[in-house]
Amino acid sequence: MPAEIPPLSEVRRITQKKRDAWWTVLLVDPVATPLVRLTAARTRITPNQITWGALLLGLGSAACFAMGDWRWLVAGAVVYHLSFILDCMDGKTARLTGTGSVFGAWLDYIFDRVRVMFCALALMAGQYHRTDDIRYVWLAAAVIFLDGLRYINSLEIFKTRHTMRKQLKSRIRAARRAENQVELTFMEDLLRENPEADVEQDLRTAQEETAGAQVGTLAAQTVTRTPAEGATEHAAHAPADPTAPTAPTEEGARVRRPVIDLHQEFRSRFPWYLRMRSFLLRHRIRTHLVSGIEFQMGVFIVGPLLDQVLAVTVVSGALLLVFELAIVYKLLLSTRDFTRTIDAFDRESATAGTPAPAVAQTSAAA
Repeated sequence: MPAEIPPLSEVRRITQKKRDAWWTVLLVDPVATPLVRLTAARTRITPNQITWGALLLGLGSAACFAMGDWRWLVAGAVVYHLSFILDCMDGKTARLTGTGSVFGAWLDYIFDRVRVMFCALALMAGQYHRTDDIRYVWLAAAVIFLDGLRYINSLEIFKTRHTMRKQLKSRIRAARRAENQVELTFMEDLLRENPEADVEQDLRTAQEETAGAQVGTLAAQTVTRTPAEGATEHAAHAPADPTAPTAPTEEGARVRRPVIDLHQEFRSRFPWYLRMRSFLLRHRIRTHLVSGIEFQMGVFIVGPLLDQVLAVTVVSGALLLVFELAIVYKLLLSTRDFTRTIDAFDRESATAGTPAPAVAQTSAAA
């Protein structure tokens, strides 16, 4: 075996996401990760080739679905799951071998949408031919629409958050340029980089009942700790002084850096969410329990296996919409935190007699 291929434990660390869909964590990663290591060690298969393989298996699954009979539905469900395993392997292979590309990411995204569209049309056409139930025609359109909605919404939310972060960075950079201080960081970045600190912070925050804490405030305590300990400390203490926030950037270093939490109002309104999130995080499972992945698995695996395509698809679609609305609501609260933080900068600038840099009203689609 080539020396450059690390042991399986290291491959897991490199290829597996810190947070992922529960279906991926429980039913895909245990199979995909060893296969990725084996593929990288003994073949020259590229991530793009694996992406093509996932598409071909997806089309094979659609062919099975089109037959309509339950035995073919079971076959289609199995083939679809194999297709999804390959779909996860392409990204893992790219991370392990360093052969990822922008075009590969685009190809993976487009092929995913093509696979869902063909499987939805084939599955519902097969069931319509089997039952003459017109509802399957509408169901095909609904599945394609919801799959597209999920990813469009995800993209727009990302762009909105990016816009807020960009504006905040512009504010803090302009306000502190004269003092030659380091730039700000965001609480979500600290927690994402240090998932164990995230767990400790969530439990500590819940126990201290910070529901009444001021939103949009900045952490303001300088500590000499490791990055993980520093992230926990800053997450647990957030006084409303935007002039002296800090966050460690190097182990054992004392560095002043603003730390902004744009999810503070959401955390304070739903303290039970913190405990649930901490539990899921220990197992690498994200709190978005019904995302596009789980929706697809419900429609193309669970429904066909149970021979309950109509009922399972309706339930899966309803759950997807519920979780999407929850994400939108969380974004709404985050924008309020953003507004309060901007207002805090304005008040601080007025107190100091320094004009605050203007923030453009940039739309998410800009």
